[in-house]
Amino acid sequence: MLLNHVSGNFDGAALYHPETKRLPVLPTMGPMKKSYWIVGVLGVALLGSGTFWWWSQRSAADAVQYRSAKIERGSLLATVSASGAVNPVTQVSVGTQVSGQIKDLLVDFNSEVKAGQLIAVIDPETFEYRVRSAQADVDAARATVLTAQASSAASRAGVSRAQVDLIEAQRDLDRKQMLVEKQFITQSEADKARALVNTTTEALKSAQAQVGVTEAQIKSAQANVAQREASLAQARIDLERTRITSPVNGIVIKRAIEKGQTVAASLQSPELFVIAQNLQDMQVDASIDESDVGRIRTGQKATFTVDAFPGQTFEGEVRQVRKAAQNVANVVTYVAVVGFSNVGGRLLPGMTANVRVVIESRENVLKIPNAALRVRIAGVEPAAAASAPGGRASGASVGQAGNWSWFSLAQAQPAGGGGLAALRERLLAELQLSTAQQAQLDVITAELRPRFAAMRELPEEARAAAREKVSAEMRDRISAMLTPAQRLKYQEMQAGAAASASASAVVARPAAAPASGASKARPAPAPGTTASAARAPDTVAASPAAPGGNPASEFRNRVVSELAMSASQTEKVDAIYAEARSKFATLRELAPEERSKARERISADIRARIGDLLTPEQKPKYAALVAQAAGRQNTRGRIYLLGTEGEPRAYNVRLGITDGTSTELLVDPNSPDAALFKEGALVITGTGAPGSAQAQNRPGSSGPRMPF
Repeated sequence: MLLNHVSGNFDGAALYHPETKRLPVLPTMGPMKKSYWIVGVLGVALLGSGTFWWWSQRSAADAVQYRSAKIERGSLLATVSASGAVNPVTQVSVGTQVSGQIKDLLVDFNSEVKAGQLIAVIDPETFEYRVRSAQADVDAARATVLTAQASSAASRAGVSRAQVDLIEAQRDLDRKQMLVEKQFITQSEADKARALVNTTTEALKSAQAQVGVTEAQIKSAQANVAQREASLAQARIDLERTRITSPVNGIVIKRAIEKGQTVAASLQSPELFVIAQNLQDMQVDASIDESDVGRIRTGQKATFTVDAFPGQTFEGEVRQVRKAAQNVANVVTYVAVVGFSNVGGRLLPGMTANVRVVIESRENVLKIPNAALRVRIAGVEPAAAASAPGGRASGASVGQAGNWSWFSLAQAQPAGGGGLAALRERLLAELQLSTAQQAQLDVITAELRPRFAAMRELPEEARAAAREKVSAEMRDRISAMLTPAQRLKYQEMQAGAAASASASAVVARPAAAPASGASKARPAPAPGTTASAARAPDTVAASPAAPGGNPASEFRNRVVSELAMSASQTEKVDAIYAEARSKFATLRELAPEERSKARERISADIRARIGDLLTPEQKPKYAALVAQAAGRQNTRGRIYLLGTEGEPRAYNVRLGITDGTSTELLVDPNSPDAALFKEGALVITGTGAPGSAQAQNRPGSSGPRMPF
């Protein structure tokens, strides 16, 4: 049709010759017709290219788009967030112990006061009258004492008189008795004198008893005086209490009374003033959720903000974690006291503070965005998990902590893979094995895996030799299938593994001759390492475990290093871990829901036994290490990296602390994936659905849209 329009002289059906099956040569066209023909061809070409561009853009739009971010290296701070109120360290509520009307009010809000300064006066008239009445009672009681003392004096005089009468009667009796003997008088006269003596004696006793009564009256009167004096003192104290004074030096931050107001002191003292002792040294009483309080310890650094000063951050330190729980609407919280210096008195009591307590920090670590941990791509699974079900996740080597081995490889791995699977992945990545070599390697590992698993049944002292024998056979068989260039690279890998194992032995072995239990704790060389790894010098030179190692190994190394353990203590610690291996091995036989509690019981026993070995100087530091280890719980997750062709690849990884935005990525240097998890690697943080705005707005997708 296009040629018909261009030539204007030929029918489209006549262009084809049925015998030659070729298009005939067009007759010579004029200049105008030839230009029309060129324009038509160019139009067809433009239409075809536009159609091709549109379909390519549509195909690209239909593909799944991935958002990615780089793995970064830097510092991380794990924090616990809470809210609280700014309060003075010491604030005193000033009340009154007497009731009455406020007569004078001498201070106001923000008034600076000194200890003992008069700040308010309650009308004292009633209390003055009470003092006068009590004083009169005292005077009357004292007069009663004087009366009792006078009565006592009279009684004593009566006793003296009775004594004189008795003496006179006794002398008269003696004289008459003598006269009776000489028969100058009759016996009856003597009997009368004897009766008089008896009567006088009884009169003396009566007078003496009266003296006792008067003495008792004096004591009673004196006690009454003391009672009246106490009442007088109480009345004077109540009178003095009408003068309200400041108990401390400080600033009045609250005044709850006005002049002329009546205050009543009954069961509870009314609050008249609140005085803050020092507004330069203050604290934040933060409410910590019960799920986070286990990670809060005294001495941790904290930061907080207040609404009054937006954009400014204040620093403090945890001074106290109060054990008293507060239950509000079935929400249990605990108060953590964060002390800080209020320079210039900028922060005022009662301000709401948003607190972040730094529970742990990491420097120079790999970190990934938290969004990467929430991504799940259907059909993309970790290669290690697919090739070796039950094996450990990629990105964390098994049984190797960098400095000290927690389990030997044969004990730590299930029979289905794990360490051998990790070794296979590393050989594939670093030696670039061909398909035939991969098949040979699979045959070697399949044949040797049962032999490694059978080592669990051997006695502890025989495992190292058996493991080295099988490992040596495996190394020889692997070397035999390699090319010369691959064999040289494999030897370099063995040398590096041997150096790493030697460094581990330097930390793990005590300088003294090891006991039987300690010798069992020594790590044996893993498959692929040389025998020289087992012949490291016996030295106590523990250093902190490399980041990303086994948590138990890291804890052991930190205990030995930071507590400066002696050779004897280190040997005993290694023996404790050696005894615990068999206990941890039995966890595989338990149900998955029971393993966590059983593992915690074994770990608690290990911590308690290590604590028994420590000196009094080491125990406080050890308690801090245990608390810190409890706060750092390594978890597992899955991330997806972008391959060279832009396709996603899944990896199971170990994760450390998080700051809410990024999470620490723990990578063992001996892991086969250590080369992948490095700074700058692209990790997938999200996906865009076909045709979505995210996919349409991706870089490079913009351009003019065709009008059809």
